[in-house]
Amino acid sequence: MARKRQDRQSPLYMISVVSRMLEVHPQTLRMYEREGFICPHRVNRQRLYSDEDLDRLNLVIRLTKELGVNRAGVDIILRMRTQLAAMQEQMGDMLRYLDDDIREEFEGRLRSIFEEK
Repeated sequence: MARKRQDRQSPLYMISVVSRMLEVHPQTLRMYEREGFICPHRVNRQRLYSDEDLDRLNLVIRLTKELGVNRAGVDIILRMRTQLAAMQEQMGDMLRYLDDDIREEFEGRLRSIFEEK
C-alpha cells in the first residue's frame, strides 16, 4: 500500500536509526542540520526524521560522497531544486487555469450549437 503524501512528512525515525539506514555517523547528520541541509522535527530535544527528510539526506549523501560536491555546492543545488519545484507548481497552476478557460470556451461553444437547433 502506498503512503499518503502527508505521511511522508510525519517524523518517524530517530537519529540512530537514520544513521544506520544511511550508513553515516550521527555526527554527520548533525552537521547537515547545522549546514541547513535538513531540518528534522524535534520532540523533547530528540531529532525525528520523516521519509521526506530521508530522501533529502540521501540526495545530500549522494552529492557529497558519490559526486564529490562540496557543501557550498550542495547548498546551491538544494536551493535550485526548491526554486524549480516552486516554478513547476506555478506552471501547473497556470496550466490548470488555461485548461479551465479552454474547457469553459468549449462548453460554451457546445451549448451554443445545441441551443441553436
